[in-house]
Amino acid sequence: MSSISYSESSDSEVLVRVEGVSKKFCRSLKKSLWYGVTDVASALNPFGNQRSETRDPRPEGGDEMRLPPLRADEFWAVQNVSFELKRGECLGLIGHNGAGKSTLLKVLNGLIPPDTGRITMKGRVCALIELNAGFNPILSGRENIFNQAALLGFSKEETLAKFDAIVDFSEIGDFIEMPVQNYSSGMRVRLGFAIAAQMEPDVLIIDEVLAVGDVAFRFKCLNAIGELMKSAAVIFVTHTMPQVFRICSEVMVLDHGKVTFQGRNLADGVGIYLSLFKGTEENISGTGEVQVIGLLLDGDDSKAFMGETLRINHGSSLTLEAALQFVPGLGSVRLQFLLWNAEMLPVLDIMGQDLCGYSFDVPPSGQLEIRATIPHLDLNSGKYSLSVIAASTDLTRTLCRHDNAAYIQIDAASDSGAHVLSVARWAVVQNTPS
Repeated sequence: MSSISYSESSDSEVLVRVEGVSKKFCRSLKKSLWYGVTDVASALNPFGNQRSETRDPRPEGGDEMRLPPLRADEFWAVQNVSFELKRGECLGLIGHNGAGKSTLLKVLNGLIPPDTGRITMKGRVCALIELNAGFNPILSGRENIFNQAALLGFSKEETLAKFDAIVDFSEIGDFIEMPVQNYSSGMRVRLGFAIAAQMEPDVLIIDEVLAVGDVAFRFKCLNAIGELMKSAAVIFVTHTMPQVFRICSEVMVLDHGKVTFQGRNLADGVGIYLSLFKGTEENISGTGEVQVIGLLLDGDDSKAFMGETLRINHGSSLTLEAALQFVPGLGSVRLQFLLWNAEMLPVLDIMGQDLCGYSFDVPPSGQLEIRATIPHLDLNSGKYSLSVIAASTDLTRTLCRHDNAAYIQIDAASDSGAHVLSVARWAVVQNTPS
């Protein structure tokens, strides 16, 4: 059995309660249509489907729902998901593409029914799940504002009072009279989020639609979500982990429809999410005038070589040693080591004193070993990939770029989402009375 209910809310109660929600799909269209026909026939047959409506679908001693068996080509897109959200809380829903995030949001918003479980929503619910969801493309932005407001339960007078604020937040300006079908994806997101922000819903559901907006508008939206959380519960899907740390109070990690992590330790959740992705292969580019023929990563008490992973603790020393081979006649070279996080963002560039790499002369032998030592590596927990980059001294030519040459796994006892953890000297300063 499954159900979705909506009701009025108060300031102290749970606004979203999800209990054992599951949703299945069929990979074959023909079989899906046939299963639909047989399910309808079974539901209409007064002598069939005699299961008790009051039977507890959970096994004895268990919290998970007992799921019906799957038929050929069926699969669970969402499986036994349960959580609660109160006013002022934000659940970050993360996972790889195809993990079931968007399906879960559509079930929560009532676009598709769950196959099992129960969903209870209280108060006004506003969802930004797809770029065109809820918009009539042939109507203008102005007309769609009134349509959306009416769906949320606002009167025409209340919408008129908020209309200017919606247009100002969306930054659409004169385009408000243009049909929405002529809007760019960014303009549709601006208008949709502006309506959600100004109409002050009790429950706000946001898929990865903010990714198509520009940087300035994304910051504006994140600030608006922070304000909305004072009076609303937010469910937020994103692939951008800094956004999770910025606005979420709890995180849930989905993997092939199943919950692999759920809790308030955001760092642990993000770490599990990033661990779902396999490491990428080595990639070598550049002119080929320099080659990395050997690599050593040396921590406090462990070592790793080319293509391997060095595991060290936060604050450990790190020595990187690269064996290089040069083409004859190459004069001088600049070398740098670059560390990337799991989201492929550069987090640490290891250079010389002039911050343009370490410059050296190529010996006549055509081979050389270069070593760089960091006394304290203060990066946060996570797995980082190492690039070795050799360039001409005037930085006009890349002689060698060896990406994913090795990996560094850092362990830190911290729930921070920052890339760098710095230990400072702290003191309490007491003012003396005058």
